[in-house]
Amino acid sequence: MDIITILIALLILMILLFRELKDNKKSDNTDLKKHLIKFSLALENNEKNVNDQLQRNRQDSNKIAKENRIELSSSLERFDKNFNENIKSVKESIYQQLKEIREDNTKQLEKMRDTVDEKLQETLEKRISQSFKQVSERLEEVHKGLGEMQNIASGVGDLKKVLSNVKTRGVFGEYQLENILEQILTSEQYGKNVATKAGSQSFVEFAIKLPGKDSDENIWLPVDSKFPIESYSILNDKYESGDKEEIKKSRSILVRSIENFAKEISSKYIDPPNTTDFAIMFLPIEGLYAEVLKEPGLLESLRDKYKITITGPTTFSALLNSLQMGFRTLAVQKRSSEVWKILEAVKTEFNKFGQQLEKVDKQLNTASKSLNDLRLTRTNAINRKMRDVITIDEPEAEKILDIKIDN
Repeated sequence: MDIITILIALLILMILLFRELKDNKKSDNTDLKKHLIKFSLALENNEKNVNDQLQRNRQDSNKIAKENRIELSSSLERFDKNFNENIKSVKESIYQQLKEIREDNTKQLEKMRDTVDEKLQETLEKRISQSFKQVSERLEEVHKGLGEMQNIASGVGDLKKVLSNVKTRGVFGEYQLENILEQILTSEQYGKNVATKAGSQSFVEFAIKLPGKDSDENIWLPVDSKFPIESYSILNDKYESGDKEEIKKSRSILVRSIENFAKEISSKYIDPPNTTDFAIMFLPIEGLYAEVLKEPGLLESLRDKYKITITGPTTFSALLNSLQMGFRTLAVQKRSSEVWKILEAVKTEFNKFGQQLEKVDKQLNTASKSLNDLRLTRTNAINRKMRDVITIDEPEAEKILDIKIDN
């Protein structure tokens, strides 16, 4: 701070000297020299004072810095000591707290383990008892089911015995065929045990009546049920064994049985023009019909060679529904002429009805005109005659005339 003050003073002195020199240019050079000598001496004294001041300031700064270093070092030592002591105290406190937490956690875990073990044991015993109860119930149901399965097995065995009988098997197929016919057609639309071939004593199980060329004639569509249960059962057994060669052989036996049935039906029951030029072989089981469909070209071969169409329960029902629609269409065609005659008669009667309505309309107009004349003329005449009569209140008039008004 002192150095700055001295420098400022020197600067001001130089400025004053410069001004004085400027104002006194014409002064004597001797005075200038004297002033310069004085300025040089003053400058040397100021420089000496500045150096001394700088020396003293440097010494003071060194002394203060040394004292600050000593104080800082002692402060750092005290801080390090206090810090170490605090860290040690914190470590001990944390260690103690962690120890207490571990001990508490251990106790809590022990309690939880005991509780869980107790609950698990209780739940396990309960579940085991329930499981044993359910298992015993299921075993009892299985036992009952086995008894029922034994009954079913015996029933299946009885059914196999029944179906193994050729006569009984035929009755089964015939019953199912008749059931379908009864559900879709009327009794007049088919016949039972019909001799479709002229001069033959062979009776087909069922035959459907179809309209012929003439309106009074009917032709028959023979329908016979067949049930090759032996070859079909053998084929199913071979399917379970999985032997391809045996399956192929069993399928060939089933196909030959179907072909023999088709040949028999064709020779016994088809007799155009008494019958259609084809007949229907009905297979009473869908599985058997599906096996026949699997054989490539079998249906086409039987249709071309023997004029036989094979159906199952579903396809036969669809065929009957189609025939029923045809019967209805034919009935409408037969009735169309009768309907036309009825319409002609209705038209004639409707013309007469129009004429009668016209007469009634004229009579109603005449009566309406007469009634209107009567209302106007008679009402006016009565009003003229009773013009001088005084009117009274309605309640009094009703009382005098004894008129009762319904509310």
